[in-house]
Amino acid sequence: MGAFSVVGLTLAFVQYRKNRPALISSAFYPILGSKTDGWMGKTIDLLAVISTCAGVATTFGLSAMQISGGVSFLTPLTNNIPLQLSIIAVITCLFLFSTIAGINKGIKRLTNLNLVFAGILLLFVLFAGPTITVLESMVTTLGGYLSNVVSMSFTMTPFSNDEWLGSNTIFFWAWHMSWSPFVGLFIARISKGRTIREFIAGVLLVPTLMAVVWFCVFGGTALNIEISGLFPLAEIAQSEVELTLFYMLQNLPFTTISSILAVIVVGIFFVTSADSAAFVLGSMTSNGLLNPSFKLKMLWGVLIAGTASVLLISGGGGLDALQTAALTAALPFAFILVFMLFSISIMIAKDWRTEQRKARLARDEELKQRLKKEAYEELRQDLSQEWRDELRRELLAAGRNTAEMIHFQTTEDTAIVGRTLAEIGFPPHVNVSAIERGDDVISPSGSTEIKAGDYLYILVKIQQKEALLAILRETKSGL
Repeated sequence: MGAFSVVGLTLAFVQYRKNRPALISSAFYPILGSKTDGWMGKTIDLLAVISTCAGVATTFGLSAMQISGGVSFLTPLTNNIPLQLSIIAVITCLFLFSTIAGINKGIKRLTNLNLVFAGILLLFVLFAGPTITVLESMVTTLGGYLSNVVSMSFTMTPFSNDEWLGSNTIFFWAWHMSWSPFVGLFIARISKGRTIREFIAGVLLVPTLMAVVWFCVFGGTALNIEISGLFPLAEIAQSEVELTLFYMLQNLPFTTISSILAVIVVGIFFVTSADSAAFVLGSMTSNGLLNPSFKLKMLWGVLIAGTASVLLISGGGGLDALQTAALTAALPFAFILVFMLFSISIMIAKDWRTEQRKARLARDEELKQRLKKEAYEELRQDLSQEWRDELRRELLAAGRNTAEMIHFQTTEDTAIVGRTLAEIGFPPHVNVSAIERGDDVISPSGSTEIKAGDYLYILVKIQQKEALLAILRETKSGL
């Protein structure tokens, strides 16, 4: 899962954040720059294509062997190379029909259907087999894995001739690495709009937990059958590993139905893998085109099927040729995965610094605007007060000693609001000299309408002051 998530996250990041094409070489743009468009980028893409072909061909061969084992278990047909080649031919035809339907109708519908079938098979084995033992082994296995994952990751056998490590652990590591360009590109293709947190949860955590459940249910059931002496599954696994699943189901109820369901699950997985692989290889060999042509996808599907057939024939129908192909393809791509880790780290760190800089600039700008607004308000209030005092002095000087300056601010309830100065009917010798309305100062006339919030500067003879105040103090509610 780790190899898939590294490739998928790196490619999704460069595709949707950096607008680079859907190619493995695009992941190296932070390191190589424009050289990814030259021979170095082409070499990286070529290695990715070779790795993908070998990994998918290995899967085709293993799937064909698994289906062939199921067919030979359920029918009189013999589990041999002709049957396996026939299965590859049939699956290739089925995958072509899926390719015609496209991703949303073909791959998506088959995948959803296969999830239902696989879930039914999983629940059947869990509850038809030793349920308590399987659940206990699940907890024990998960705890043992978490406790020993680091040491097991570095375990080699330099002083013993142990072939198990090479044919199992290292083979599956290599197999996953050879699959990583294909799976990574496909995951990146369908991950647009997801956050990195959602991507990691969906690609790394959830599949890992599901793998633990799946292997514990099937492996725990098979191990229980072996230990209890019901059937020598270990001997079958040594001679014909593809039949092990079906002999395990033979020791559970409804053997025929469960075996047919297992063949269907493997067959649909075979079809969706072929369809997805052809889609990705078509994209990789058309300069990252997100929707490669049907002819190109069909060509790659046929080539992969042919490669798997050749490997089966050359390997005598066994695993040796398939394992060798996976290991050979994974070796050069392992170095590409390491450099991908550096590449995605560089891009995320650079984007994080950019986002931090933008956030800091936004905070600084917000602070500047707030301080600027506060300073402007303080200055406006100071100037307004100075202006009022100056106006008062000028008007009083104009009125000499026989006049007085009245300043009054209206409200919504003031009776004179909504009326013009001519309509109000102020007493004689009353002069509304100025009206301050917001930031504006108005020189009023008889047609000027008084509004709520107006600040009136009124010059009045001392003898008329009380009559003026009486008019100003009148309210609408009191009328």
